[in-house]
Amino acid sequence: QVQLVESGGGLVQAGGSLRLSCAASGLGVSTYNMGWFRRTPGKEREFVAAISWSGGYTGYADSVKGRFTVSRDNAKNAVYLQMNSLKPEDTAVYLCAARATIGYAPAQYPYWGQGTQVTVSS
Repeated sequence: QVQLVESGGGLVQAGGSLRLSCAASGLGVSTYNMGWFRRTPGKEREFVAAISWSGGYTGYADSVKGRFTVSRDNAKNAVYLQMNSLKPEDTAVYLCAARATIGYAPAQYPYWGQGTQVTVSS
């Protein structure tokens, strides 16, 4: 079983930055591929970024490409999402998720954290 806990959310002005963290625990967590998703009221969870278990592969949604960077530190069982040049439309609850193989669809991820709120003011 894998447990995930996100942190680092908050209120920031447009153009600002935040760094989200996802602390992972559970057997073999360092071998899992990780994804970041975001959720806004009335919408389905939206893919943001993914990183392979080794960190050798990363993928991004077009809406965040060039602004967000996903990384991981397997020694600390942690995954990060550095968010720069934030826009009001980035406002959402951000969730990290884990799965055995790389993927972009929320339904493919069996393990989820509770999420952390990011609010970007204009």
